[in-house]
Amino acid sequence: MDELRLTEMLDKVRDGSLSTDEALAELRRLPFEDIGYAKVDHHRAIRVGYPEVIFCQGKTKEQIAGIVDRLMGASRVIMGTRCDEGQYAYVASRHEGVVYHKEARIFVAKGCLPRAHEGSILVVSAGTSDIPIAEEAAITCEVMGNATERLYDVGVAGIHRLLAYTGKLAEANVIIVVAGMEGALASVVGGLVDKPVIAVPTSVGYGANFGGLSALLTMLNSCASGVGVVNIDNGFGAGYLASTINRRMA
Repeated sequence: MDELRLTEMLDKVRDGSLSTDEALAELRRLPFEDIGYAKVDHHRAIRVGYPEVIFCQGKTKEQIAGIVDRLMGASRVIMGTRCDEGQYAYVASRHEGVVYHKEARIFVAKGCLPRAHEGSILVVSAGTSDIPIAEEAAITCEVMGNATERLYDVGVAGIHRLLAYTGKLAEANVIIVVAGMEGALASVVGGLVDKPVIAVPTSVGYGANFGGLSALLTMLNSCASGVGVVNIDNGFGAGYLASTINRRMA
């Protein structure tokens, strides 16, 4: 939205020809900035609560940096997912204070959103091999202003490891369960708690795992109530959804 359009809107609010609610509704729809290869959504945080996040996979380092350049003056936090070290290094060379979370493949600029509530999110992984996706979820939750706990390598092959932490399960507002192989951990956790469980199937596993399809189908067919499922390896999506739920529960 250009300065003239914004000035006209403010004048209408002042003279009563446009209500505050009507003005806010228009601001939610606009604006975006067309930079040729991307249309940068500056008002996403107004509409949905969180700023636009850059999906780096498939983009050139120059494209990513160009989007970051446009977001720098408008967003409280800038986050890029599925970012490799070369892409991060290029962005960091142009802006100070950019942090890279290597295991999660996420870069963060301008810090995290402020903590707006006391409730916490717990990220649980079945195995150590699932940690990169679990970290993608956990870092997303932290960037979006949530107290975030981790509980890793507590899969069903040694269920006593999980049962040793039932107190931690009980303390969280939302639980993200990350599991590959057959993906059974989400059903187990769902049967132990009275809160939303977000299941993330990972592509970890042998041939019949079919790149995460077996875990996905197990989670979709869970007999435990209250389990929702995101796409294979989509730690970011789970973290975003958990953040939205946690914010509503505050």
